[in-house]
Amino acid sequence: MNAGCAALAAICAALTDDGRFAFETRNRLAREWEKWIPANVAEVTDHDGRVVRMFRTLETPVAGDSVSFTHTFSSPGWNTPQTSRSTLRFLEAERLASFLSEAGLAIEEQFGDWDGSAFTAESPEIITIARRD
Repeated sequence: MNAGCAALAAICAALTDDGRFAFETRNRLAREWEKWIPANVAEVTDHDGRVVRMFRTLETPVAGDSVSFTHTFSSPGWNTPQTSRSTLRFLEAERLASFLSEAGLAIEEQFGDWDGSAFTAESPEIITIARRD
């Protein structure tokens, strides 16, 4: 059993009969990483009026269902930009269902985002509510 399935099995074991496990994973079909380019900058302003800019840079090539990238953060008051490296797993709904089933969990509901919208191929996320099978 891989580490992801082992973690799901541990969650299953911890659930009561009427317990639920809610979580999100990225939807591979939406291919969100294709929008992660330095030109797509996000800005936030803190309560003191300082602006922080953030952009992602994709590390290519995308390997299987894992996508590695860097976040770069900068602000006019900083000496140098700050970066962090991340890797996210993008699953297709069928593969996610297989992992859950292997761990003894059943899908109760799925949504395409935290706003409760229906899950579609274009949804950015797969929000899952699972229970013991």
